[in-house]
Amino acid sequence: MSTHRRIIFMGTPHFAVPALEALMTAGHEIAAVYTQPPRPAGRGQQVQKSPVHDCAEKHGLPVFTPKTLKTPESQTEFSAHKADVAVVAAYGLILPKAVLDAPKHGCINIHASLLPRWRGASPIQHAVWKGDHESGITIMQMDVGLDTGDMLLKGVVPITQQTTCAQLHDALSAIGGKLIVSVLSNLENLKPEKQNDAQSNYAPMLKKEDGKIIWSQSATEIDCQIRALNPWPGTFTTSGGKRLKVLEAVPDAGSGKAGMVLNKVGHVACGRDVLKLIKVQPDGGKPMDFAAALNGNYIKIGDVLS
Repeated sequence: MSTHRRIIFMGTPHFAVPALEALMTAGHEIAAVYTQPPRPAGRGQQVQKSPVHDCAEKHGLPVFTPKTLKTPESQTEFSAHKADVAVVAAYGLILPKAVLDAPKHGCINIHASLLPRWRGASPIQHAVWKGDHESGITIMQMDVGLDTGDMLLKGVVPITQQTTCAQLHDALSAIGGKLIVSVLSNLENLKPEKQNDAQSNYAPMLKKEDGKIIWSQSATEIDCQIRALNPWPGTFTTSGGKRLKVLEAVPDAGSGKAGMVLNKVGHVACGRDVLKLIKVQPDGGKPMDFAAALNGNYIKIGDVLS
């Protein structure tokens, strides 16, 4: 029996592209690619297609960009692809029951956490932010809940004290592609595992104010926040009434009044220990090292950052 399947692929950002490419390389038939409609992005607010849209067009795949899947028309169109399975990776739209049930094997999601930990919209950032020692990919059968479906396969990625959100994103993205190919080759024999809802927690969509540094926290907690929230929404503090983005820092031993800039090395006192600022960006300025920020009077020794 052939394990080449007829697939609807549903994804939008860069995270989903390796999975689409892996499915094509494995010889599966991609009947349709669903992605978010082109939107204004970047400085010039030029209308841009999603990374998945670009990838699909490069390979000559049919692309669909409905604004919703809740209308009868969109659901009829979806069913007409007669797919064996839909593979979903960071698509960005809620799938109603009619869509979940349309493919023969339903819809299978590539979720960027070790479920049931970090269900929701920002699992990669939250794993780094909250100091987890590992993250991973869970391939799961989708149901009407939010990331609540049965688990089919997992892959684990360690998180070190240096891991950034971008590094974890790329590692998980690559593993997602490998795991989905593995699942599809063995779909009939997998034993789905129920999630333990009592162990679940939630990673909500990030907001700009999540990036605000609270200096009464420990240096380790703030370092996790900085590594998790760059490039978006970015972490920031205020120096002399002006916003200062903190792009890179490392925890160090020391003490002082929380938020105080202690010396020209770049040590800032935290609730516990100190944080050594390595790279910062003044409002409207370019990224620079701490010495350049000091020389440019963007920050002063003795300042209390707020």
